Formats: sequence, structure tokens, C-alpha cells
Amino acid sequence: MGKNITGAEYSAQKYIELPVRESMELMEFMLKQMSGVSKNRVKDLLSGHAVTVDRKLVTQYNYMLKVGEVVRISRHKRSTELINKHIKIVYEDKDIVVIEKQPGILSMASAPNQFCVKTILDEYFQKRHFRCRAHVVHRLDRETSGLMIYAKSIEIAQILENNWHEIVYDRLYVAILCGCMEQEGGTVHSWLKDNKAFITFSSPTDNGGKEAVTHYHRLQCNKDYSLVEMRLETGRKNQIRVHMKDLGYPVAGDIKYGNGRNPIGRLALHAYRLNFYHPRTGEPMNFETPFPTSFNKFFETTK
Repeated sequence: MGKNITGAEYSAQKYIELPVRESMELMEFMLKQMSGVSKNRVKDLLSGHAVTVDRKLVTQYNYMLKVGEVVRISRHKRSTELINKHIKIVYEDKDIVVIEKQPGILSMASAPNQFCVKTILDEYFQKRHFRCRAHVVHRLDRETSGLMIYAKSIEIAQILENNWHEIVYDRLYVAILCGCMEQEGGTVHSWLKDNKAFITFSSPTDNGGKEAVTHYHRLQCNKDYSLVEMRLETGRKNQIRVHMKDLGYPVAGDIKYGNGRNPIGRLALHAYRLNFYHPRTGEPMNFETPFPTSFNKFFETTK
């Protein structure tokens, strides 16, 4: 399709297909191709699962398009759209689904019939008549929010699990920490091991546990709290929470490893970037979410 589509033309069709002739972000492409369509309408179409790129569902407005791909835009939101307060689908294809998890829900059940993200995804797949189940390949703590991958088959789950450190090439978290961090950044390197009560302990020398490395960078701070970015070199259970405690700046809202101070009413830890190679195609997949609104507002109001 060589010419721009007007809002009226779009409304008169069930869907439109637009070839990509120049590499750009999806939002920019849709605004250029659909004359008179607002940014809010584009976001609505994306969140409503009305947009695919080469038949793969995409909801990320800054998804980078490549020359030769075809963007298909449906007139209506899909009736099978997942509307759920606990999770938001960021990306989906036949092999994987990337979601943004809200705090307060488990990644997978720790007891029979326990409500969790996997339950929500399995019900969603069933409603769409997909012959697949959600397979957990990594976890976020119940009170941690942010980006996660779920596999749609055992085959893809095993590829991700067995090659996790080669496939996932960047993971970034942001947290509000208790105390004004004096250092601009650094690295915590220790070995983590659980005791019989499932409390994770950290040792500067090998204690028979798992080696863990966290890089951190202070973004801003006030007299009582710091906003800090963490990059995981390893992905161990409770790694960030224990390492920040080691530094003397526990994550705000952390009852287990913190000091009880909770300025925003939740564990102040969010996984905001997840970059990996697609387990089937090897294509780089880059996802990022904004910092939680409560994180930004907290530092605006406490400066």
C-alpha cells in the first residue's frame, strides 16, 4: 500500500495491511500511515491486540519495525483480548509471551490450585482455543513487578532454561532503597544460600551456595531514600534484595530482608528491561516498561 490511509478509509475496512518500507518505531509508522489518527487511538489499538507484525501480535508502541515486514491493523479490538488487573501482555507469538506483572501475584503456584500468572495465561490461551500452556522459565517475587517471559511449549521452555545466560543478554531493575546511597555505583559479588527456613544468606566467599553478581547505579536520592538501577549478571533467588541489604540500603517495603520502612505501600522493586534472543529464531527481542508511577512521584514529592 503506497498511500496513507485516512481514518474514514480505515473505519470502512475490517483490517488494513501496510508494508514497511523504512525502519522505524511502530507508533511513528502507524501515525504516518494513518492520517488523522491520534496517538491515543494508536495506543488503544495496540493495547487492544489489534496490531500484528508479520502475523505476530505486538503491543509495544516502540517496537522497531524492519524493512519488508507487514503491519496488519484490525478495525476492532479482539474479543479474546486479555483484560486483567494482574498482568498485561506486552508481546506474543506462537512460541512465547512476554508480560508485565503487577505486584501481589505469584509467577507460578507454590501449592495446588493456587492463583498465579500461569493460571491467568492458561485460561487466556484456552479462551483463544490455543493448544498450549504457559511454561515458567524464570520468576519474579510475588511483590516484585515487571517483565517476564513464558514459553508456550515444553520445547521452548527447555531451550530457555538450558541456555538462559546465553539467550538473555540484558536485565535491568529499578528500586527505591532505604537511605541516601553515598556511592554512585558499584558491584556486589557474593554466594547465596538458603537455610532451612528458606531465608537467603550471603557470603563473600564460597559457602556452597550459588555465585551471584549485581551491578548497581544510583539514579537519584534524597536524605532518606535512593532510586537505584540494578543490572543482573546472574539471576539468583532474592538476589537484589539480599545484595542491597549487604550494602546497607535495603529495598523499601521489604519485610523479609529490609527494615520495615515502606513509603509507597509495596515492595519497591520493578524489572523494567528484558532483552533476549528469540529461542527459535535467534532474533534480538528488546522490551522495556516505564518506571512505576509511584516510584517517580515519590521522588518528585520528597525532593
